[in-house]
Amino acid sequence: MKNKLLYLMFAAVLLSLTPSCLNDVLDKKNLSIISEDVVWDDPNLVDSYLAHKYSRMSIFQFECPGNISDYWFQHYSFMIVSILSDEAGNGVWFGEFAAPFKAGGLTISGGLLDWWNTAYSIIRELNMLIEKLPESANEPGFIESRTAEARFLRAFNYFALVKRYGGVPLITHTIALDAPEEELYPARNSEKEIYDFVIDEMDAIEESLKATTEFGRATQGAALALKCRAALYAGSIARYGTVQLNGLLGIPQDQAASYYQKSLDAANKIKTCGHSLYNGDADRVENFKNVFLKERNSEIIFAKQYDVTQNPWKYDFMLCPKPHGYDAGMAGGIYLEMVEEFEYTDGRPGTIDRNALQSNLWNMEELWEGRDPRFFASVWTNETPWKGGKIDSHRGIIGSDGVLYENQQDAYGGIPAWGNQNQYGDFGTGFGVLKMLDETSNANIDERTGTDCPVFRYGEVLLNLAESAFELGRTDEALDAVNQIRDRAGIARKTSVDMETIRHERKVELFFEGHRYWDLRRWRMAVDKLSKPGSGVRFILDYDTRKYKISVLNDYDGTTTPPRFYEQHYYFPVTLSRTGQNPNLVENPGY
Repeated sequence: MKNKLLYLMFAAVLLSLTPSCLNDVLDKKNLSIISEDVVWDDPNLVDSYLAHKYSRMSIFQFECPGNISDYWFQHYSFMIVSILSDEAGNGVWFGEFAAPFKAGGLTISGGLLDWWNTAYSIIRELNMLIEKLPESANEPGFIESRTAEARFLRAFNYFALVKRYGGVPLITHTIALDAPEEELYPARNSEKEIYDFVIDEMDAIEESLKATTEFGRATQGAALALKCRAALYAGSIARYGTVQLNGLLGIPQDQAASYYQKSLDAANKIKTCGHSLYNGDADRVENFKNVFLKERNSEIIFAKQYDVTQNPWKYDFMLCPKPHGYDAGMAGGIYLEMVEEFEYTDGRPGTIDRNALQSNLWNMEELWEGRDPRFFASVWTNETPWKGGKIDSHRGIIGSDGVLYENQQDAYGGIPAWGNQNQYGDFGTGFGVLKMLDETSNANIDERTGTDCPVFRYGEVLLNLAESAFELGRTDEALDAVNQIRDRAGIARKTSVDMETIRHERKVELFFEGHRYWDLRRWRMAVDKLSKPGSGVRFILDYDTRKYKISVLNDYDGTTTPPRFYEQHYYFPVTLSRTGQNPNLVENPGY
């Protein structure tokens, strides 16, 4: 199997060479035998081998598990962490995949965002490179940088594992088939040991990545960003979690400050790597849109790269409003409660009076006037400009006769009773995801999106800094970081800061980037926040005024399977299949 993989890697490189270069390679090597030495001594083959590991890291794509057989779910699963959170409902497209887990259906069988098998497969391949490359004939600088990249990817996998399962087996070398039983059936290391490994690895390699400037590769900034995030998570686990399973889960509370300090130090050091908030456009709405659409800008520390002709993905295709190639789209049903998180530019809370909302007629300008520009850059709704027109998501029309015409086949005064945004009769929550959608692309028709997916950006780093600084009692630093985010957004500065302010700012700034679900878990707030129903709205057109009557859709996800998060879900199950195969694995509590 190993030789077959090496052959495939070698073949991929051969196919990328020009005819003259190919002849040179063919003259030099006997292709009837492809040994490991060929791979590790040839920098092109090493890069091909390493590129294959990058390509398998589907978790770079908003934690997409990437090991799912269903074709459409493969392209939908990047939304799972947002749908599981309090950002979005099950949506009008493929919501059935997330719904059982959102309703508390995670059991000892697992199946939610699982990364165990894929992670250890990648880790084994990375361990091989980390062991073999230093013994190769390559230039020392090449060996150092590529080994550091492999260690970054290995640590990222362990971070993905520890935030799912807590303590897991820490394997840092290749295990032979005839290895001792304790190696073949490893026990779990503690949660603390895994977090410490990730942080220590980044300390060890970040200087080795200084010279790496090729976009899409792990750089010094990426290593610092991973340390910053992982240390923040570890601090939260110590601060808000409990130690369980004889220390396998949890981190002692008295160690929280040391992790927050490491996160703060990493955040401050990232400033020296040339990263800053994107501020290239005077218009605040366009500016925030372009954080994600203008690729390789100063804010993006590390991203999973996509190219519309070579390796596209389906982000726009799944989330965009109509027009749509399958007459579908609109897969992200954003809750009204999420919309309310976007303040007014003068700093007033964005909470809506539900009685007033449903008692009056509204035009869209007066309904959303004065909102945080990030709202208009992140969320589409009725009459949002889109591709030269406006989104029409009204459902029902009130005629001059006072009658409500609400069947799809109805019309009044030449206006259809339904706008063009329904999918199978469902208008969703009335809100969709605009963030990262490229209005100039044809992805809504041909399924191909070329927009890069950010893994680390400086906006998150500032919010990590704010949280760590606040937890350490350094409120001035926390306030300054929050205000840098708010200044860029175009809303009023805060005069004081607390944890609720920081959590709110994270929810708005990092909306639909895959953070909220994990944030609520590490703060141990998920039982409360993720066990509440979310709501949406329905827009009904008033023919005479051309304004809208708005009704609130309560319990959007349904009353039979409402959102539920149980205490045991702070850790995913190891699962029966794994504990059955390895008797040294201990299952997590509650399963």
